[in-house]
Amino acid sequence: MAKLLPTTIPLAGLGLGLAPAAPTTSLSPVHLHVRTQIRHATYIHRPRRPYTFTQLVQLSDGSTFTARTTSPLPLYRAAKDTRNTLTWQPSEKSLRNVELDEAGKLAAFRDRFGRSYDAAAQDAETGQSVPVDDGFEDLLAEFAPQDSGAMKDSGPKRAPTRRK
Repeated sequence: MAKLLPTTIPLAGLGLGLAPAAPTTSLSPVHLHVRTQIRHATYIHRPRRPYTFTQLVQLSDGSTFTARTTSPLPLYRAAKDTRNTLTWQPSEKSLRNVELDEAGKLAAFRDRFGRSYDAAAQDAETGQSVPVDDGFEDLLAEFAPQDSGAMKDSGPKRAPTRRK
């Protein structure tokens, strides 16, 4: 058991307003605290896994399959898939038509801007060869400064003034 030592507690210093004439003594135990280092294991959060829904995917040819996905839509109709893309079906003749204009966007563009953008394609169809230059020298030469003084420094810069 701990040893009890007498201690004095002045009540006047506590600001209680009641100060006895003589200090009181009380006996309190003396505790020896032994500090030991404790290190708990590091908590590693488990990754949260989102809920996955069962979804029916319908391809452009009408075939369907089910897939687990985080999208809550029960049915997904793919506009572009492996069945209707030239990349996946290179031998399909119906996919080679590049001017297939189902939505009418190409016709609306031609009504607004004309057919001047089709000139390269029309020249290729008639047999005229359009020269293709793979070098970028002419492109770089167009943007080179003609005047040697154009790239000169405009002079010394003034220090910015501070506003108060």
